[in-house]
Amino acid sequence: ALLSHDNHADFTLCKMSLIPCLLVLLFVFGKSVVSLQIDFGKAGNVEIGKNTTFTVYVENLTQPADLLLKTQEEGRISVPSITKLVASMDRKSYEIAVRGHRAGTAYILFNSTEEDVRGIVSERKVEVVVSHYEELNVLSAVLGWIYFACWSISFYPQVILNFRRKSVIGLNFDFLAYNITGFLAYGLFNIGMYWIPLIKEKYKNRYPNGVNPVQLNDVIFTLHAIVIITFTIIQCLIFERGKQMVSWIAKVIVGLAILFSTVALIPAGVDKISWLDYLYYFSYIKLGSTLIKYIPQAYSNFERRSTAGWSIGNVLLDFSGGMFSIGQMFVIAYNHDDWKSIFGDLTKFGLGVFSVAFDCLFMVQHYCLYRHAGDEYKLVDEDEENPKKQRNAYKTFV
Repeated sequence: ALLSHDNHADFTLCKMSLIPCLLVLLFVFGKSVVSLQIDFGKAGNVEIGKNTTFTVYVENLTQPADLLLKTQEEGRISVPSITKLVASMDRKSYEIAVRGHRAGTAYILFNSTEEDVRGIVSERKVEVVVSHYEELNVLSAVLGWIYFACWSISFYPQVILNFRRKSVIGLNFDFLAYNITGFLAYGLFNIGMYWIPLIKEKYKNRYPNGVNPVQLNDVIFTLHAIVIITFTIIQCLIFERGKQMVSWIAKVIVGLAILFSTVALIPAGVDKISWLDYLYYFSYIKLGSTLIKYIPQAYSNFERRSTAGWSIGNVLLDFSGGMFSIGQMFVIAYNHDDWKSIFGDLTKFGLGVFSVAFDCLFMVQHYCLYRHAGDEYKLVDEDEENPKKQRNAYKTFV
């Protein structure tokens, strides 16, 4: 009985010693936690001289606090320096006004007088894009989708022409080799710039007041181009192609581009170069392919004294797309005072300029130099003793 009484006393003492521990745990884990949510919505853009607002939602705030705001770059936007937060366990919303003063990109930084709030908001920042005119933002989007449509449709006239003729004679294979290489590289660049958070953050750090020059239509256009060019290459494998083949010069250039991009992956992987710089290498490959891809086709037209087999519809649509692309870049640069965006995406700007230049050359060849060439031609190295056979094999439609 005495042993039983001692055990009961020990158990009672143990329960009493647990009470302070439970109180401590209740105080630590039962304490309300500040949950601060920043919702900027569609107020990320504001015109010069006009106001916009964004909303801060706060809940479970145990004591009043001041939310302190400042801009990363003075003079571009203005915001109230202090917003009073009321202690409440319910969800409260606070409207904060932003006024635009100078075009470009600005950031709103946060701090607080209350420790719990400070720990949450100190790493937050809100991006605000200030533009001259909202109408120019709409115009930029319209221009982007127009050049996307022109450039996307421009691939189809050549595909249709090949199908009608059941022949790809007149379409230079080096052009296709450079084209598919360039668009594969450009696709990697656009996907990285538009979808990969790490790359987007590095671009913002390098150009803090800039706007990402790669838009959704750039990504869609590039992926679409890869699909259609691949289909054209398949046509080259199944349709009449004569003695045409990819030259050894084109094979060497394409091989060097692949080797370069593969070797450059090593220093990027060990942080010797930035992943953003590595991604720019692909844009340079695209720019290089654009510089040279039209040369074989232009020379082939010159050598044959004909543009037969090379679709002029492709040229006209490509020319239109290039003009609209250049126009969009200048609209964006002016509207946001961000002329660096043109050189931040040198590939896109160079793509438009060089495409327009070569398209002008092709139009001169088609409508001026070789306009009387007719629908028939012969390859310069074909057997000239059998013209009837040549006409049957190489009859083309312009």
